[in-house]
Amino acid sequence: LSECAAAHPLRGDVQVDDAYLGGERPGTGGRGSPNKVAFVAAVSLNAKGHPLHVKMSPLPGFTLKAVADWARSNLLPGTDVRSDGLNCFAGVIDAGCAHSYIVVGKRKPRDLPQFRWVNTVLANLKTALCAAHKAFKYAKYALQYLGAFSYRFNHRFDLNGLVSQLIGDAIRARPQREWQIRAEAEVHA
Repeated sequence: LSECAAAHPLRGDVQVDDAYLGGERPGTGGRGSPNKVAFVAAVSLNAKGHPLHVKMSPLPGFTLKAVADWARSNLLPGTDVRSDGLNCFAGVIDAGCAHSYIVVGKRKPRDLPQFRWVNTVLANLKTALCAAHKAFKYAKYALQYLGAFSYRFNHRFDLNGLVSQLIGDAIRARPQREWQIRAEAEVHA
């Protein structure tokens, strides 16, 4: 699924936000917790401001370099990216994208209609994970779970064809041995 998503970079108007996977456990709390996996969520919008496609990708951290690398492979040059002002999102400029931001401060997401769709997608992801996956290794399988959620979201316009499209994408994917799949999961852990 992640191969299929990589073939279709986002374009046009895109909302991005930083987020974390993982629950609270004893130990270090907050964003620096080793139990959490950082990821970027991006939603492309059509001319009417409605969501078209989503990309969710784990990052090693929210740094300029990590976001610039992510943007080069997930956004077309010329894309207009809107963020909440987190410094690392300026990295999209290195990928040839325009960057505008609105500093959120202490406001709640519901108070910012400019980020309505990325916040809605993140809420839907949280609901899906809480409902279907009571516990899993976030660090090890974040790429696979985020890829599956994004795949379903991006193919929601043709639900009848979703299964046949998935079969076709699986057939076109390059074959991998079990140890390769496990090694790829370990790299993202």
